[in-house]
Amino acid sequence: MSASTQEDIPTLDVEETQLPVVFRRNETYVRARFWIKLRRFFGRVPFTEELVSAYFCAIDRQTPMRAKAVLFAALAYFVLPADIIPDIIGALGFSDDATVLMTAIGVVGPHIKARHREKARRALLKPEPPADE
Repeated sequence: MSASTQEDIPTLDVEETQLPVVFRRNETYVRARFWIKLRRFFGRVPFTEELVSAYFCAIDRQTPMRAKAVLFAALAYFVLPADIIPDIIGALGFSDDATVLMTAIGVVGPHIKARHREKARRALLKPEPPADE
């Protein structure tokens, strides 16, 4: 067996590899439930600003589809009512959510811009969620 070279590894495009129905399901679910879940656990989620910045990046029309797909998948994991460690178990309950989110941010971090972080800071000062764009 010969060693793989870079030319042997196919490039994957999100439109080709991720089923559009999965992407749309994640997007729809996150848009419908994100602010509800965040309000419910506000003050107990230690990575709130990163979470909201990721949300604004995911809904930004200028964000590339690949980055959106990764972020919506991570945000959907946060929004899911049941996950590996239940969120009702204090700070420990969000450790799996933080791991998923920080991994996603590690992959698509350059796409989370200063404008997303600023929108997150402003949104966290208001009691009501901002309108989606």
